[in-house]
Amino acid sequence: MSEQLNSQPVLARDDGFHPLDREATVTLAPDTPLADLEQHLDRELLAIDFPSFSDGRGFSLARRLRELGYKGRLRATGRLIADQYAMARRVGFDEVQVAPDIAARQPQDQWRARADWKDWDHRATLAG
Repeated sequence: MSEQLNSQPVLARDDGFHPLDREATVTLAPDTPLADLEQHLDRELLAIDFPSFSDGRGFSLARRLRELGYKGRLRATGRLIADQYAMARRVGFDEVQVAPDIAARQPQDQWRARADWKDWDHRATLAG
């Protein structure tokens, strides 16, 4: 499976890398207007694109989708690195689609090291 991981995108989840099981039916741009989100609330799988490492608008969009009641799988795609995994999970993403070049530079151990995101969720600690 390691050769496959080097040539194909993988899904990073709390327990490590998984093969990409299917493409998202809709991929939202990070600048999708909030008024347009309600039309996607009944979808089983949504993706939000991160066009660059420094573009954090997708985090806000994911949080807003969850606040609106989205219950399906939410996938972050694009240019994300392992250091952003904990934030992605805290705002409502279920998984991150990792490009082959990033997976090669940041193996699953680096992603799994951020899987303790619940332990570092300061907002949840304050809420009790």
